[in-house]
Amino acid sequence: MNKKTYDIAGKKKLWLIISAALFVIIAVLTVIKGTEIAIEFKGGTIVSYSYAGDINTGDIDKAMQEILNTPVTIQSGENISGDTKNITVSFSYDDGLSEDTQNKMLEKLQSMYPNGNIEQLESNDVNPTSGREFFLKCVIAAIIAAALIIGYIAWRFKKISGWSAGICAIIALLHDLVIVFGSFILFGYEINANFIAVILTILGYSVNNTIVVYDRIRENQKILKGASVAELVNVSDSQTLTRSIRTSVTTVATMLIVSIVAYIYGVSSILSFAVPLIFGMVSGTYSSICIAPSLWVWWYEKRKSKKKSKK
Repeated sequence: MNKKTYDIAGKKKLWLIISAALFVIIAVLTVIKGTEIAIEFKGGTIVSYSYAGDINTGDIDKAMQEILNTPVTIQSGENISGDTKNITVSFSYDDGLSEDTQNKMLEKLQSMYPNGNIEQLESNDVNPTSGREFFLKCVIAAIIAAALIIGYIAWRFKKISGWSAGICAIIALLHDLVIVFGSFILFGYEINANFIAVILTILGYSVNNTIVVYDRIRENQKILKGASVAELVNVSDSQTLTRSIRTSVTTVATMLIVSIVAYIYGVSSILSFAVPLIFGMVSGTYSSICIAPSLWVWWYEKRKSKKKSKK
């Protein structure tokens, strides 16, 4: 047992204020910056080009927006089959991409980089139906997973009011998902398949941390007989604190290294996964230690006081 016991359950209001403040910041950022939805979810067009030499994606972004009158996403990469490189311009275009517009785009790029040997490779329309179906399936999977998590925690921790413990764990998960969403908004990343991947990763990570705390509460219930629920939570949280922080620091440090390497080499697809994952893991550790147990103590005490008042 740790020599020092932290009064985590006694600071329920502090954790609530911190989380509420974060939610307000995320809401404000969402209103100000807006939400970038990937083409696979909203539909659009992807035009790819080959080129040689160096280009400036920022300049191309501005030039394409002037032609299309709509926000665009520019991605560049190496072509492993030759000396040329590839660049893709993706955007939502309700009216469809005409041949005349395609020619204007190509001519603009060639005028910007006359020595770049820029050629159009292909133009593809993306139907949002498959992306929406994928998103819907992920939502259904998350709902089923949440129900199973509540059922599992309710059964395994029935001696410490398992149903309420399970629901508090799900609330903590929702807290983490909001933080992940906020990180996407903060850095201007698109809500795409990476968003779903991060959410599913955090689901498993955060639930595991929460169950570790609950498991220690169950064990301490046998050892610390007569202790209040708040005391059990404080002791159990303090005992698992070092383990949770070490796990989080190790994983976050790994993702931080991945993020730095991805930033240096301009691999945006990896960057938009690793950075939000860092935010999600930090939030998962915080919610497992502070949010879920503190909520459960509040719930348990409220229910107990109601039972006493009825008597």
